[in-house]
Amino acid sequence: MFSHLKRSTKRLLLLLALLPSAVVLMGSVYMLGMATLEGQPRTLLESLQWAAETLTTTGYGHDSHWRHPLMALYVILGQFLGQFLVFLIFPIFVLPYVEERFEVRLQRALPEMSGKVLFYRHGLALESLLDEFRRKGSPCVILEEDIATARNLRDRGHDVVLGRVDDDPRLLARVQQARAVVANASDHANAAFAMAVREAGFTGPLFALAAEPLYRAPMLQIGATEVFTPSHALGAALASRASQSISPPAEGLHLLGNSLAMAEFRVAAESQLAGRRLGELQLRDRHGVSVIGQWRGGEFSVADGPNMQVEPGAILVVVGAQARLEAVERMAMLIRRSGPIVVAGFGAVGQKVVELLRDAGETCVVIDVAAGPGVDVVGNVLDSAVLERAGTRQASALVLALSSDAESVFATAAVREYAPGVPLIVRALHTHNISRIYRTGADFAISVGQVAGQILAHHLLAEQGTAVETTIRVGRLGPGSLVGQHPWRNGAVERSGAKLVAVERGSEVIVDFDAGFTLRADDVVFVCGTAASLAQYQREFDATPPVGGL
Repeated sequence: MFSHLKRSTKRLLLLLALLPSAVVLMGSVYMLGMATLEGQPRTLLESLQWAAETLTTTGYGHDSHWRHPLMALYVILGQFLGQFLVFLIFPIFVLPYVEERFEVRLQRALPEMSGKVLFYRHGLALESLLDEFRRKGSPCVILEEDIATARNLRDRGHDVVLGRVDDDPRLLARVQQARAVVANASDHANAAFAMAVREAGFTGPLFALAAEPLYRAPMLQIGATEVFTPSHALGAALASRASQSISPPAEGLHLLGNSLAMAEFRVAAESQLAGRRLGELQLRDRHGVSVIGQWRGGEFSVADGPNMQVEPGAILVVVGAQARLEAVERMAMLIRRSGPIVVAGFGAVGQKVVELLRDAGETCVVIDVAAGPGVDVVGNVLDSAVLERAGTRQASALVLALSSDAESVFATAAVREYAPGVPLIVRALHTHNISRIYRTGADFAISVGQVAGQILAHHLLAEQGTAVETTIRVGRLGPGSLVGQHPWRNGAVERSGAKLVAVERGSEVIVDFDAGFTLRADDVVFVCGTAASLAQYQREFDATPPVGGL
């Protein structure tokens, strides 16, 4: 029975047995010394009281002076022993026992799992997803092996189970009831866990997050339903914001040939656009361009009416004829789309960004603190001399893929001061630090948690979850209920967030509309906006795609 007790419990029981023995031993020696050396006999009870007072450092009664040197030395040693025991007992014997009693409050086996998702190990990749689960009220359980992490998760209100599958196979007794399982440990641990889950009778979807794509095929063979590599998806998201070759400015814009173009303008604080409303600026009536929306702090806001205010520092997305866009450029500040792309940080994410950019035909300049194959400039990105050697001011974009969020915050501030006109795309480790990175000047920031959250939310919550990127599209539609109306004189169109940017009439594409222009039933209109605003436009105006579709 004693062998089944926890280590801290055994220590505490041993202490409870040794302390009385130590008191009896010290008291007996004291009684003998007082009778032999001091000539002042003490009873056993008096000697035990002295020993207890000495070991507990609570002080003495009438025994406070000893004349014989050996007796004085014995008392001094006893006092030091008492002090030593005070500092020894609590950290080694008492606190571990209390901690283990505290650990009992953590579940050691899976609870009822019907309708719940089981997450194996917490990490950066699950930050956004767990927040989304909580917002949706979707139940989940986290199986954690690290006690400190488990306590932290429990204190934050998560349903946590502490334990190791290798040590206790009974831990997964109810896993077959789970709605889905997500493995988020190391690649080897995920493989072992996937095997254990399948052996426990789980037949539902099992998703694994892998650091290396090489592990995808073996994990699928072991039993995973899908295997995702969030760090590589993160690299793709960063690359798509840095290069128009990877992410076209608007899906379907090529249908209009050279008639229209899309441009992004960063609105300088001193610009005549900053702080003013679209209705006041009248960019469409005066310059023939349509404002689709603006990026601000990583969020894309559609222009849903004349009351939208153009924020200083925002990135304005505008569609119009090239000559018309140049006029707006002079009013704001064009985002440069020529020149090399600078990538600072050449770890796993940085290497993936560079690989994707070079595959798309982009020229890349790589900055890293350590020299190595693929690194063009060695140095710290905080150093302006390093930024100068990399040609940052002439770059079309700069991607920060650094190893810590603190470093990213400082680097964002340094780069924004050195090259205020260069688009700055930043990789973050923790989702909650993204707001700090935006405040220091980033144009776009994203974390691995957002990427993994978007991927897994699609499978687990039947939705896109955390929005990583807003894609702007051009739809080719019939005029619907707008027949007989002017393309730019309908407030309902503005409120939908979509913009009617061109009209195809016969073989002609019209992008400028005089005051008397009205839509005909045989016209085809080109509408620009996000997927949501296009869908709302179609519903509201009964606009269906003509032959040729969207």
